[in-house]
Amino acid sequence: MVSAATGCTTTAKNPKDPFEGFNRAMFAVNEGLDVVVKPVAQGYDTAAPLPVKVLIGNFFGNIWDVWTAVNNLLQGKGEQAISDVGRVLINSTAGIGGAFDVAAEMGLTKHAEDFGQTLGRWGVGDGPYFYWPIIGPRTTRDTVGWMVDVYFDPVWRLDNVAWRNSLVATQYIDRRASLLPSDKVVEEAAFDKYDYIRDAYLQHRRSEIFDGEVPYEVSDDEPVR
Repeated sequence: MVSAATGCTTTAKNPKDPFEGFNRAMFAVNEGLDVVVKPVAQGYDTAAPLPVKVLIGNFFGNIWDVWTAVNNLLQGKGEQAISDVGRVLINSTAGIGGAFDVAAEMGLTKHAEDFGQTLGRWGVGDGPYFYWPIIGPRTTRDTVGWMVDVYFDPVWRLDNVAWRNSLVATQYIDRRASLLPSDKVVEEAAFDKYDYIRDAYLQHRRSEIFDGEVPYEVSDDEPVR
């Protein structure tokens, strides 16, 4: 933020972001990397027919459903875990290896759970916020959760290095392409892009952990009633 009185750049302090200086530097690094990554994602988005992009998204989504089932089970959501297992079995067979989301047409809702959410459900706090190059925004808890997610991701555990790297790169570009529509929204809505992304991420993650039923929080500045 630029002060009208002094003309100097100032940064508002957020208690959830105690390492803001480091994070802004990493954000700048990521923006620099995106100068290369974004055009590739745009090229992929333009060149790949919609059915191909859907097939790719479904394939990786089917793999993730396995881990989602595990996390739903760890969170005590047995019914959702059973549904997730059903999705994997149906889509891996009738859906031809997950290329088609047949399970959704049968009424089995797709869920999205990761180990960071599981830790949150167990009561592990956010910890300080970090912005990492390539993987983007994470709380401390979600950084640990991401490392566990990657460790158990079948794609990352492939022994064939060439196949593994190709699949990881394809998955990354596909995900980056899926974020292209939000780029313009962020650019137009955000006075400070870093602040906007941080606050949106923290709010979204809290909503995910509580499945949309976020408990009311009393801020430090709000009088006790």
